[in-house]
Amino acid sequence: MSCKIVNLNKVYPVIIFIIIILSEVSLPLFSLKAQENEKSGFLRKSTTMAERWELGAENHKGLFLITPYRPVFITAGRWSDNPNEKPTSENPAYTFPFKIPYNNYEAKFQLSFKTKIARKLFWGNGDIWIAYSQKAHWQIYNQILSRPFRELNYEPEIILNFATNYKLLGLNGRMLGVIFNHQSNGKIVPLSRSWNRVIVQAGFEKNNWQVTLRPSFRIKDEIDENPAIADYAGRAEANIVYNAGKHQFSSLLAHSMKFNNGGRGSVQVSWAFPVINNFHGMLQLSDGYAETLMDYNHRQTTIGLSVSLVEW
Repeated sequence: MSCKIVNLNKVYPVIIFIIIILSEVSLPLFSLKAQENEKSGFLRKSTTMAERWELGAENHKGLFLITPYRPVFITAGRWSDNPNEKPTSENPAYTFPFKIPYNNYEAKFQLSFKTKIARKLFWGNGDIWIAYSQKAHWQIYNQILSRPFRELNYEPEIILNFATNYKLLGLNGRMLGVIFNHQSNGKIVPLSRSWNRVIVQAGFEKNNWQVTLRPSFRIKDEIDENPAIADYAGRAEANIVYNAGKHQFSSLLAHSMKFNNGGRGSVQVSWAFPVINNFHGMLQLSDGYAETLMDYNHRQTTIGLSVSLVEW
């Protein structure tokens, strides 16, 4: 009789990921009562732009309280039709010299939160927020490469936001803000990618619709790791959200604002749907450039099914 020895170094990442999935799934199921009774903070679901951004004294929750910013989700099965096996840049020093055998399937998750650190500035109408988002792509099924994290994107922001009250094209203008945004992947040469931007955001609302427009201006870097990133990732972004009861449909559109090459950018559409009480699933489809910083000039189509913890 022979017995096969299991290589724990190959098994433990899968076990850990299963534990993470189970904990994320069980958290909503075992704490539904606590979420229903929560009156403020991160657990409270914000259904309007005024609630999410605490516009007006009646919506103020307090300083240094963690609240939702972008969606928070985790998926074990994101598929790409064209994995970026040889990341390149217009700067030759940041082009990888050979191909990496990445899988079409990988895990993907995003964490995001914000906190208000000052209020009633600039004639009593301005709030300052600090926000942080992190997106991860994990080649958990790639045994050949020892299941590495293919890409981690870190995105801290400082936001000056104002409540507004005007109408434009039938929409109610709710807020106007200026954002300093840094995004990087923390890798070394030649895979290092980063950029800094100043973003202007304008938020609109009507009934169950929310629209946020975000034109951006890149701040030049002394050493440019990705010179043409704005031509692919975009100089303007539109986030359109429609809430239909417990379902949420959203689209995130980015465009380079250059039309001589047909206009590059990306589109991402998501459907968040209820499973049980506050526990949601999310189906997400994307096409275009810049799904990650390392993929900023690489086009692909992806689809994934996620556990959704926070929506827009």
